[in-house]
Amino acid sequence: MPTYRMPLLWLLGFFAVLIWSAINPKDGLTWFLEVTPALIALPILVFTRKRFPLTPLVYVLILIHCIILMIGGHYTYAEVPLFDWLRDNFDLSRNNYDKVGHFAQGFVPALVAREIFIRKHVVHGAAWRNFLVVCFCLAVSAFYELIEWWVALVSEEAAEAFLGTQGYVWDTQSDMGWALFGALLALGLFGRLHDRQLLIITNWDDTNAPLPNPLPASGERG
Repeated sequence: MPTYRMPLLWLLGFFAVLIWSAINPKDGLTWFLEVTPALIALPILVFTRKRFPLTPLVYVLILIHCIILMIGGHYTYAEVPLFDWLRDNFDLSRNNYDKVGHFAQGFVPALVAREIFIRKHVVHGAAWRNFLVVCFCLAVSAFYELIEWWVALVSEEAAEAFLGTQGYVWDTQSDMGWALFGALLALGLFGRLHDRQLLIITNWDDTNAPLPNPLPASGERG
C-alpha cells in the first residue's frame, strides 16, 4: 500500500466509527467519557506525524484501540450486543466487553511505549526495556481506574455505565490483570515485527547494547 494512503485510510476509519458511535448513544455523558482518550490521541498523532512518525503497526493498533473505545461509548461497556449474545449463549455471568477494552489498554500502549523507549534511547537492553514497558502499562491501567473512581464520585448518574462493574467485586483487579496480560502478549507476539518496522524507518538494530558512540575512543586515531 502506498504510504500516502495510510493516513487517509486511518482517518477515514477513525471518523466513520466516531460518527456512528455518536449517533444515539446509550448515554451521552458516558459516550463522551469513553471516547475522550481517542479524541485526545487524534490531534497528538496528527501533529507528530511528520516530526515523529510511528511504525505502521503502532498506527493500526492505535486505531483498533480507538474503535474499541467508540463501540464501548456507543453501547456502554456492559451492553455491547455481541457480548450480550456470548453471555446468554455460553452461560457467562456478565457482559465481558470491558475486559476487551482493558486488554487493549495494555496491549496497545505496550508497543507505543516500546517504540518511544527505543527511538528516544530511554533504556538500553531488551530485558530492562520490556520490564519498564510493562510497568508503564500497569501505571496507565491504575491511573484509569482512579479516573473511573473520580467520575463515580462526581457523577452518580454516569458512574454505573462508565464503571461497568456489573456487580463484580474484583472488577478493578481483573481490569488491571487483563491490561498486564495484554502488555505481555504484545511484547511476545509483535516484538520481532515491530523491530523490523523500526529498522526500516530508523535503521535501528536491537543488539541489547548501547548505541555506538560516533566519537572515537580514547587513543584511537584515523
